[in-house]
Amino acid sequence: MKIQPATELYRKLPAVDELVREPAIRSLAESCGHEVVIGSARSVLARLREEIASGRLDESAVKLALSGLSAAIESEVRRSLKYSLRPVINATGVILHTNLGRAPLSETALEHVRETAAGYSNLEFDLERGARSKRDVHVDRLFRRLLYEEGSASATNSSTIVVNNNAAAVLLVLNTVADGGEVIVSRGELVEIGGSFRIPDVMAKSGAILREVGTTNRTRISDYERAMTERTRLLLRVHRSNFEITGFTEEASTADLVALAHWRGIPLMEDLGSGALFDLRSVGISGEPGVLDSLRSGVDVVTYSGDKLLGGPQAGLISGNSELVARMRSNSLFRALRVDKLTYAALESTLLAYVRRDHDAIPVVRMMRLSREDVGRRAEALAKQIVSPNLKCEIVDGESLLGGGAAPSCVLPTRLMALSCEGLAAEELCAKLRAGDPATVARVEDGRVLLDLRTVFPEQDAALAGNFARICG
Repeated sequence: MKIQPATELYRKLPAVDELVREPAIRSLAESCGHEVVIGSARSVLARLREEIASGRLDESAVKLALSGLSAAIESEVRRSLKYSLRPVINATGVILHTNLGRAPLSETALEHVRETAAGYSNLEFDLERGARSKRDVHVDRLFRRLLYEEGSASATNSSTIVVNNNAAAVLLVLNTVADGGEVIVSRGELVEIGGSFRIPDVMAKSGAILREVGTTNRTRISDYERAMTERTRLLLRVHRSNFEITGFTEEASTADLVALAHWRGIPLMEDLGSGALFDLRSVGISGEPGVLDSLRSGVDVVTYSGDKLLGGPQAGLISGNSELVARMRSNSLFRALRVDKLTYAALESTLLAYVRRDHDAIPVVRMMRLSREDVGRRAEALAKQIVSPNLKCEIVDGESLLGGGAAPSCVLPTRLMALSCEGLAAEELCAKLRAGDPATVARVEDGRVLLDLRTVFPEQDAALAGNFARICG
């Protein structure tokens, strides 16, 4: 067969204007948008030119490609209009999986968000007085109830504001309280959080001056005291939520830091990072301080996340002394960092579940409270649904992780589904699971795919079984 030069094959490709006059493409443009179809047609033709240039297409292959051009353009249009952000099944056993969106919201939170988003709301409007109000009131009242004894002086003199994440909360506190002054922090607490953001970098952006004390593994209260000068504006404790230092270690107690700060008339701030509103010891997790613990010990300002152990939307929360919080609210940075009505709606609903002590209504708390036996029973039931001659499934002991930079050394005992499929390596099976609809994200160990149903919602079991049936036949 005579091989035609590339230039002759290029001439066989139609122009975009010619393509869009075809009835099928014109109909597609009417339903999906003219510009989208034009762009998709150009993409398909560009790929054909690249394949011709590389020598992968001869005359017969080009003829075959042209016969399916309309279908290729329609497929490209559908692909380009699909959501990039879409739901996945988290079968990793990591409850607060940062890459998978951290804390899922409760059904009541989703409904409150839908109601708030669908129309107008009293976000900054006092319905009783018929006058402008502050958006903080929708959650501040609930935080007072959860963090302080109702009617106490602490509740009266404390408040909470919300910004878009915990890094923003730290930035706002430092800029408000310590801009141009010194902040004393232990060298062992100069942590790096996700995305390569570091406490010293956040501090520099705030305008505060970092004053390091102690060593990486040992910092005493006397180190803080000796470092204090007339330029000291804040004592800062940063919870090491994503790593641990063990062995020959020492750190100043919270009680000693509170006493020193109050004696010198300087605020004490604690960056908790995760920030739990319930007692983690009830699920066997120790060493992760709660928000209530810090405030009751006398810490002036606490910062923490909304989408981690609290189980709500992404947010940065600042709780503490009402005078200090009021100064932060009046800082122009607060306007730049504040959150919208959807975040307030999701956060309000989550906090109401805590007020009602309905912890199982909050997905991440419910997952943490599941026993090893609870997860094992579901794993055994699901294993019976995905029986295939090509699939081998074994239920084994394992561990779930909190994730999200919380309690890195603490694990929850669980039962895992260990799967292998004939003819597929574990990594290949994992890739096919990710390509499913919905996509499933699992982990691989010892040549097997491991599924931890602690982080899989029960209503997703059927879809998970369907994905395996499709892959393994």
